[in-house]
Amino acid sequence: MSFKYIKKMPTPEEVKQELPLTAEQQELKGRRDREVADIITGADDRFLVIIGPCSADNEDAVIEYINRLATVAEKVKDRVLIVPRIYTNKPRTTGEGYKGIASQPDPTKAPDMVEGLMAMRHMHIRAIRETGLTAADEMLYPENWPYVEDLLSYVAIGARSVEDQHHRLTVSGFDVASGMKNPTSGDFSVMLNSVYAAQHPHHFAFAGYEVETSGNPLAHTILRGAVSKHGNSTQNYHYEDLIRLYEMYEKMDVVNPATVVDANHSNSGKNAAQQVRIVEEVLHNRKHDDEIRSLVKGVMIESYLIAGNQKISDHQTYGQSITDPCLGWTESEKLIYEIADKV
Repeated sequence: MSFKYIKKMPTPEEVKQELPLTAEQQELKGRRDREVADIITGADDRFLVIIGPCSADNEDAVIEYINRLATVAEKVKDRVLIVPRIYTNKPRTTGEGYKGIASQPDPTKAPDMVEGLMAMRHMHIRAIRETGLTAADEMLYPENWPYVEDLLSYVAIGARSVEDQHHRLTVSGFDVASGMKNPTSGDFSVMLNSVYAAQHPHHFAFAGYEVETSGNPLAHTILRGAVSKHGNSTQNYHYEDLIRLYEMYEKMDVVNPATVVDANHSNSGKNAAQQVRIVEEVLHNRKHDDEIRSLVKGVMIESYLIAGNQKISDHQTYGQSITDPCLGWTESEKLIYEIADKV
């Protein structure tokens, strides 16, 4: 056989029973979900800032980061809604490398999917308990949704997943804001077709069940840049890109046209320091064009305690990314205050 069956995974119900949310935490999450939803629908004119490490590899460092973030979030809450990135699954283009805490709770040791599920859930719950902030995560594997559906206030579907039918249909059953990234090719039509699919009801097989979904009206686009046929990064956060997306949205049978600009990845060429300049340009275009202002609901920023990134080792720098480079804390805090001043 091609598969070696190692051990049976616990059910979502078993994991939730072992690591449950309190009633107060459930109420807090519901409130945060509604705040994010109101920004996507336009009922709330605050700006959404989804910010945090490329991958949440170390619980203590991530929680320290989010505690700092919570202090800033309180100061800007009348203009900006902060959603921390707690990304526990890391997509790998070639399949090689660290795949996130959900697969590998200790980056220096072998994968352990069961321990990874527990570590993923424990970190999200600790963040809620200590900071009052519910988070965003990337839904790399649709089957993971039942393990975290009571924790997340925002879900991203990555550039390599957005064309996948199973991801699109699964998002149609989510009850939280869900961003569909443009594919690595940069094709806006693919991204918008994913939004259309996610916003409409479907009948399909999921997690061993025949299911029906009602559609997710909070599905929207995320612009993350693209890669040309020559392997070069190309950007899609400029004025012309945003106007083009606005016009394409108008021709689609979807509700709540909205986009979030990912300031890293191909938009920055993975040069994390460029995120500051990119966010500033997006804010400038929002200020000077009403259509762009109505479309662009927020930005996504990769940020951690220490700037840059490092290789995985037994002697890692605390609070520095082991995947893509991130903006450091000092620059990130300054940028959040700048966003609040300019929105």
